[in-house]
Amino acid sequence: MERQLDEARRNAVAHPDDRDALIWLGRRTAYLGRFNEAIAIFTDGARRFPNDARMYRHRGHRYISVRRFDDAIADLAHASVLIAGRPDEVEPDGQPNARNIPIGSLQSNIWYHLALAYYLKEDWRHAERAAREGIRVSTNADRLVSQTHWLYMAIRRDGRPEDAAAALAPIGDELDVIENVSYYRLLKMYRAGVSASVMDSALTAGVRSASDASLAYGFANWFLYSGDTARAVRAFEQLMSGGQWSSFGYIAAEADLARLRPRR
Repeated sequence: MERQLDEARRNAVAHPDDRDALIWLGRRTAYLGRFNEAIAIFTDGARRFPNDARMYRHRGHRYISVRRFDDAIADLAHASVLIAGRPDEVEPDGQPNARNIPIGSLQSNIWYHLALAYYLKEDWRHAERAAREGIRVSTNADRLVSQTHWLYMAIRRDGRPEDAAAALAPIGDELDVIENVSYYRLLKMYRAGVSASVMDSALTAGVRSASDASLAYGFANWFLYSGDTARAVRAFEQLMSGGQWSSFGYIAAEADLARLRPRR
């Protein structure tokens, strides 16, 4: 990744007016955990190319990484305005998946991250609307399951279990999921139900990756909206002990704990 960043930096210097070169510089910087530096790069891009939704999409993502949720919402909502009425475009992967098939697009990623940002602010209705827009523009199983995951949880946290169950209708048993296996596993669990002991065992196994963190957050959150707040708090704490600081599961657990701990 350091080598890729060096290449991106040289390319950006050689082509200072190339928007793609600037975006890749910001993305490669963020992949190494240098989130504030990446935000500065995308801020420069937004200043020079104010009508390019990609600048706000990527900066909004990294605002989530550094827990600036209001700034993330502002950027991603602005990006959603800029893409209105325009054709979608494939967003190339920074680290290709096992099949080397990009699963993301500009529009689906804008809506995905906007739904997440609203979710982290406990704005369930706006999170639901953004996730539904994300599902509307999704063209593959990976995007469907990732958007539906946050949609389901937002509706459950809004206290509407029947509507949440209805949101699972498009999730079949044979979807061709390439990357988002944890999200897919969670959605099937929400539909079929899994015992608390199974979830406890999975949490005890540890959180060693961002994928593990997503799965652990889904399990912990199940305890929360099922009314077992004490067990949810323990599960959130257990998730965070895994150290996946930049993963969305960790960030969501951290946000929930910040609200739950004063009420313990």
